[in-house]
Amino acid sequence: MSLSRLSQGSGNATIFVDRHDAGEKLAQAVLAEAQTLPDSTKFVVYALPRGGLPVAAPVARALGCPLDVIVAKKITRPENLELAIGAVTADGQVLWQKTVSSDQGRSREEALRVAQNKAQAQLARFVDRPDIDPKGAIALIVDDGIATGMTMAVAVKSLRTRNPLEIWVCAPVAPLGMVDSLRRWSDASERRGVDRAIILATPDPFWSVSRFYQVFTQVETEEALACLQNFYKN
Repeated sequence: MSLSRLSQGSGNATIFVDRHDAGEKLAQAVLAEAQTLPDSTKFVVYALPRGGLPVAAPVARALGCPLDVIVAKKITRPENLELAIGAVTADGQVLWQKTVSSDQGRSREEALRVAQNKAQAQLARFVDRPDIDPKGAIALIVDDGIATGMTMAVAVKSLRTRNPLEIWVCAPVAPLGMVDSLRRWSDASERRGVDRAIILATPDPFWSVSRFYQVFTQVETEEALACLQNFYKN
């Protein structure tokens, strides 16, 4: 796996104005990587909604390629909605934390069902999405930042079943340790995992994605839908 990490930075530093600013900066880094490849190389960009769409749109524009979404949700238990025990995509690809055992039975399966239903419901809102076939193309998965990496990892797993030429994981910011996690996803996968990671900054300490943005308001579903629609109008 090839990794492009542009800076480490301080855990207390604000790096990006907002998601659009982060997307424009990420787009330039991605374009620089893409320009080292043959002109015939095809790309498709997948955003992790909702927050990933304003970041992914400038990346897709810079590459002149289609923009789509891939929906993944954390799997949590009712008693602790902040703690992810796994992640699932709308199409049913699942990853569990290593600490979650298969003998937890019904509670684990119920948590999975709830999370997948949420993922499927969110994907259904994107009725106008192009549903691009990534076969033979380099598929980029973009989010506004990577914290635990669970949703990104399961998105990679899902996309790999669709036989892209390569998968690139792209984010403005992620923990320094996420670099090693990306390598482990690749090494442990029965299929190839991540081929390239483009992360603009890996601050230490990390704390949270929002710390590195001046403006990090929640992206509502309607805003995410409008972002995708506007991409294809312009």
